[in-house]
Amino acid sequence: MSDDEKHNEAFEQTGAGASLTYPMQCSALRKGGHVVIKSRPCKIVDMSTSKTGKHGHAKVHLIAIDIFTGKKLEDICPSTHNMDVPNVKRTEYQLVNIDDGFLNLMDNDGNSKDDVKVPDSDLGKEIENGFEEGRDILVTIIAAMGEEQAISYKDAPKGA
Repeated sequence: MSDDEKHNEAFEQTGAGASLTYPMQCSALRKGGHVVIKSRPCKIVDMSTSKTGKHGHAKVHLIAIDIFTGKKLEDICPSTHNMDVPNVKRTEYQLVNIDDGFLNLMDNDGNSKDDVKVPDSDLGKEIENGFEEGRDILVTIIAAMGEEQAISYKDAPKGA
Protein backbone atom coordinates (compact mmCIF):
# COMPACT_ATOMS: atom_id res chain seq x y z
CA MET A 1 0.00 0.00 0.00
CA SER A 2 1.49 3.35 -1.01
CA ASP A 3 1.40 6.42 1.22
CA ASP A 4 -1.36 7.95 -0.92
CA GLU A 5 -3.63 4.94 -0.44
CA LYS A 6 -3.32 5.19 3.35
CA HIS A 7 -4.87 8.65 3.23
CA ASN A 8 -7.82 7.63 1.04
CA GLU A 9 -9.89 6.12 3.83
CA ALA A 10 -13.65 5.96 3.47
CA PHE A 11 -15.68 7.06 6.48
CA GLU A 12 -19.35 6.25 7.03
CA GLN A 13 -21.65 9.27 6.81
CA THR A 14 -24.30 9.88 9.44
CA GLY A 15 -27.03 12.46 9.72
CA ALA A 16 -26.19 15.75 11.32
CA GLY A 17 -29.44 15.63 13.27
CA ALA A 18 -29.65 16.23 16.99
CA SER A 19 -29.36 13.44 19.50
CA LEU A 20 -32.54 11.69 20.65
CA THR A 21 -31.82 12.61 24.29
CA TYR A 22 -29.53 14.80 26.37
CA PRO A 23 -28.39 14.37 30.00
CA MET A 24 -29.69 16.53 32.85
CA GLN A 25 -28.99 16.33 36.56
CA CYS A 26 -31.93 14.74 38.36
CA SER A 27 -32.28 17.66 40.78
CA ALA A 28 -32.67 20.06 37.81
CA LEU A 29 -35.72 18.25 36.40
CA ARG A 30 -39.07 20.00 36.87
CA LYS A 31 -42.74 19.08 36.97
CA GLY A 32 -44.19 19.52 33.48
CA GLY A 33 -40.79 18.77 31.90
CA HIS A 34 -39.75 15.61 30.09
CA VAL A 35 -37.60 12.64 31.12
CA VAL A 36 -36.77 9.15 29.83
CA ILE A 37 -37.99 6.34 32.12
CA LYS A 38 -37.55 2.69 31.07
CA SER A 39 -36.45 3.88 27.58
CA ARG A 40 -39.74 5.75 27.06
CA PRO A 41 -40.18 9.54 26.65
CA CYS A 42 -42.37 10.80 29.50
CA LYS A 43 -43.82 14.03 30.88
CA ILE A 44 -43.22 14.56 34.61
CA VAL A 45 -46.50 14.92 36.52
CA ASP A 46 -45.14 14.75 40.07
CA MET A 47 -41.78 14.68 41.79
CA SER A 48 -40.57 14.70 45.36
CA THR A 49 -37.14 14.80 46.94
CA SER A 50 -36.35 12.76 50.04
CA LYS A 51 -33.34 13.08 52.28
CA THR A 52 -31.71 9.78 53.18
CA GLY A 53 -29.47 8.71 56.04
CA LYS A 54 -26.27 10.18 57.41
CA HIS A 55 -24.09 9.28 54.40
CA GLY A 56 -26.71 8.75 51.70
CA HIS A 57 -27.71 10.89 48.74
CA ALA A 58 -30.95 12.79 48.48
CA LYS A 59 -33.25 10.82 46.20
CA VAL A 60 -35.73 12.18 43.67
CA HIS A 61 -38.95 10.21 43.17
CA LEU A 62 -40.40 10.87 39.69
CA ILE A 63 -43.92 10.06 38.52
CA ALA A 64 -44.36 10.55 34.78
CA ILE A 65 -46.78 9.72 31.95
CA ASP A 66 -45.53 8.20 28.67
CA ILE A 67 -46.22 10.88 26.04
CA PHE A 68 -47.25 8.30 23.42
CA THR A 69 -49.07 5.55 25.35
CA GLY A 70 -50.35 7.50 28.38
CA LYS A 71 -48.98 4.86 30.79
CA LYS A 72 -47.84 5.98 34.24
CA LEU A 73 -44.18 5.25 35.01
CA GLU A 74 -42.14 5.86 38.17
CA ASP A 75 -38.42 6.09 38.89
CA ILE A 76 -36.18 6.94 41.84
CA CYS A 77 -32.79 8.52 41.14
CA PRO A 78 -30.11 10.09 43.34
CA SER A 79 -30.40 13.87 42.93
CA THR A 80 -26.76 14.22 41.85
CA HIS A 81 -27.02 11.65 39.03
CA ASN A 82 -27.88 12.45 35.41
CA MET A 83 -31.03 11.26 33.67
CA ASP A 84 -31.80 11.36 29.96
CA VAL A 85 -34.24 14.01 28.73
CA PRO A 86 -35.84 13.39 25.32
CA ASN A 87 -35.71 16.03 22.59
CA VAL A 88 -39.44 16.58 22.08
CA LYS A 89 -40.62 18.47 19.00
CA ARG A 90 -44.18 19.68 18.33
CA THR A 91 -45.10 20.62 14.77
CA GLU A 92 -48.38 21.75 13.21
CA TYR A 93 -49.33 20.36 9.81
CA GLN A 94 -52.21 21.02 7.42
CA LEU A 95 -54.29 17.86 6.84
CA VAL A 96 -54.41 17.16 3.09
CA ASN A 97 -55.91 13.65 2.97
CA ILE A 98 -56.51 10.47 4.96
CA ASP A 99 -55.36 7.33 3.14
CA ASP A 100 -55.36 3.71 4.43
CA GLY A 101 -55.29 4.80 8.08
CA PHE A 102 -52.46 7.30 7.58
CA LEU A 103 -52.63 11.10 7.72
CA ASN A 104 -51.36 12.90 4.62
CA LEU A 105 -49.96 16.16 6.00
CA MET A 106 -48.23 19.28 4.69
CA ASP A 107 -46.03 21.70 6.63
CA ASN A 108 -45.78 25.49 6.16
CA ASP A 109 -43.02 25.07 3.54
CA GLY A 110 -45.16 22.76 1.38
CA ASN A 111 -43.30 19.56 2.31
CA SER A 112 -45.56 16.52 2.55
CA LYS A 113 -45.56 13.94 5.32
CA ASP A 114 -47.56 10.72 5.12
CA ASP A 115 -46.08 8.35 7.71
CA VAL A 116 -48.22 9.28 10.75
CA LYS A 117 -51.07 6.91 11.59
CA VAL A 118 -54.56 8.13 12.38
CA PRO A 119 -54.85 7.76 16.19
CA ASP A 120 -56.94 4.77 17.37
CA SER A 121 -58.66 6.99 19.94
CA ASP A 122 -61.59 9.43 19.84
CA LEU A 123 -59.09 12.00 18.53
CA GLY A 124 -58.67 9.95 15.35
CA LYS A 125 -62.45 9.75 14.84
CA GLU A 126 -62.79 13.52 15.37
CA ILE A 127 -60.03 14.24 12.83
CA GLU A 128 -61.66 11.90 10.26
CA ASN A 129 -65.12 13.41 10.83
CA GLY A 130 -63.80 16.96 10.49
CA PHE A 131 -61.98 16.04 7.27
CA GLU A 132 -65.11 14.38 5.80
CA GLU A 133 -67.10 17.54 6.58
CA GLY A 134 -64.64 19.47 4.38
CA ARG A 135 -63.12 21.56 7.18
CA ASP A 136 -59.51 22.79 6.95
CA ILE A 137 -57.76 21.05 9.83
CA LEU A 138 -54.37 21.64 11.46
CA VAL A 139 -52.97 18.54 13.20
CA THR A 140 -50.30 18.82 15.92
CA ILE A 141 -47.68 16.06 15.74
CA ILE A 142 -45.37 15.33 18.65
CA ALA A 143 -42.06 13.61 17.90
CA ALA A 144 -39.52 12.16 20.34
CA MET A 145 -36.97 9.35 20.24
CA GLY A 146 -37.89 8.20 16.73
CA GLU A 147 -41.66 8.04 17.37
CA GLU A 148 -44.37 10.38 16.10
CA GLN A 149 -48.02 10.72 16.98
CA ALA A 150 -50.91 13.11 16.40
CA ILE A 151 -51.85 14.62 19.77
CA SER A 152 -54.40 17.31 18.87
CA TYR A 153 -56.11 19.15 16.05
CA LYS A 154 -57.88 22.43 15.43
CA ASP A 155 -59.68 24.14 12.57
CA ALA A 156 -57.34 26.23 10.44
CA PRO A 157 -57.95 29.97 10.71
CA LYS A 158 -60.06 31.38 7.86
CA GLY A 159 -58.04 32.82 5.01
CA ALA A 160 -54.97 30.74 5.86
